[in-house]
Amino acid sequence: MRKAEIIKATFKTGDGIFRLIPNFVPRNFAKPGYRLRLHPDDYFAFGISRGAIKERWFSSIVRPLNGPETLIDEGLSYVSVSGNSKDKFLFKDACDILGKELIGEELYLKYGTWPIFAKFFDYGTPLYHHFHPNEEAASQVGMHGKPESYYFPKQLNNYLGELPVTYFGFDPIVSKEDVRQRLIDYDKRDIRITELSRAYRIELGTGWYTPTGVLHAPGSILTYEPQWNSDIASAYENVVSGEVFLRKHLNGICPEDKKNDVDYILSMLDWEKNVDPDYKRKYFRPPIECVDSDNCHIERWICYANPYISAKELTVMPRCTVTIHDNAAYGCVIIQGHGSFGVFNDAESATILKFGQLSGDEYFVSEDAAKNGVTISNASKWEPMVILKHFGPNNLDMPTTVK
Repeated sequence: MRKAEIIKATFKTGDGIFRLIPNFVPRNFAKPGYRLRLHPDDYFAFGISRGAIKERWFSSIVRPLNGPETLIDEGLSYVSVSGNSKDKFLFKDACDILGKELIGEELYLKYGTWPIFAKFFDYGTPLYHHFHPNEEAASQVGMHGKPESYYFPKQLNNYLGELPVTYFGFDPIVSKEDVRQRLIDYDKRDIRITELSRAYRIELGTGWYTPTGVLHAPGSILTYEPQWNSDIASAYENVVSGEVFLRKHLNGICPEDKKNDVDYILSMLDWEKNVDPDYKRKYFRPPIECVDSDNCHIERWICYANPYISAKELTVMPRCTVTIHDNAAYGCVIIQGHGSFGVFNDAESATILKFGQLSGDEYFVSEDAAKNGVTISNASKWEPMVILKHFGPNNLDMPTTVK
C-alpha cells in the first residue's frame, strides 16, 4: 500500500485522530532532570557524544539544531499505524497529504502545514540566559522566530531541580551599555549576565508567555512548552552551573557578516519588553477555568493571550465520561490516569518508557474531530485523568487578556 493510502486509512480508522509515538530529543549541554518517564538505562540512547535525552517533543514537524550528528528524522513525530513500532509514518507527511482535512483550512491556507509543536523540557540545572529572535531577524538565517509559552505540571515535577527560578529580561534600571560591556567580555570571564536580570520563583500549576526578543533563563523544572515551529536561540550567558558556553552560542543566530557584532546581537532584543517594570503582570499566566467545567470534568486555559499558541489542561474525574468540543485541531499528551480517548480504548499516561517503545499517551486531533467532539472516559475508580492540549493560533475561544 502506498504512503498516501496508509495515511488516509489510518486517519479513517482513528475517526480523525492519530496516535503518535514518543519522540525524544538529546541535548549536549546541561544535566538531565530524569522526569520524562523514560527508562533510566535509555537517557543516552543517541550515544554519549550526543548528550543525554532532556526533551520530548509533541506533534512536531521540526528538526532540532543539534549539530552535524543530528539524525534525518530527529525531533520529527511519527504516527503509529498498528501495535508494531516499525509500522509508522511521519506526522509531517500526514500534514502534507491530508492538508486542511487534518489541520483545518485556515492554518493550511496561511502556513501550508502545522505551525507549532510542544515539548517537555527537563533539565536538572537552569538553562542559560537566552532569547529567541522575531520572524524578521530569524529569516536572515533561514529560520522562523520562536514565541513560546510555559506551564509547570505538578504531575511531572516530583522534585524541583537545582534552581527552580526563572530569570526574565533585565531590571528596569539596567542600560543597554551595561549589557553591551558584558557581551564584549564574553570570552574573557564569567560575565554573570543574570546579575542584571529579575528572577521569579516557579509556581507549579501556573505558566508564562515569552515573546520573541525577550531574554529568559528557565529554571530547573520540567516544563510543558507549546511554541512556534523553530529551534533557534542566542545565549547571553557564558557560564551556567559551572558549564561553559562559547561565543558561538551567542553568535549562532547571526548572518555570517554579523557574527561577533555585539551591536547587531543587542539590536535583536525587544528592549522595552526586557526592562518592562510590569513584566509579571503582562506575561505571567495563572490558569483560567473554562465556563463549561462541571462535576465530571474541569478544563483550564494554561497558555493564552498571545497571537501564536494556546493550550489547555483537561481533567476528567474518576469513572466519568465526557465529550469535549474544540474549534481547532490540537495535539495532546496524557500525564495522569488511563481510559479511552475517542476510538482508542488503551489511552494511558506513561509510567516508564523504553526508548523506541509505543505508548498510549499522545494523540493529534483533526479540526473536524475536535469540532464534532472527542469522547473521553476515565477508567479509574480513584485517579483523575489529566490531558495537556496544544493549539495553533486559530483557537478563537482562547482568552485574549490576563485576569
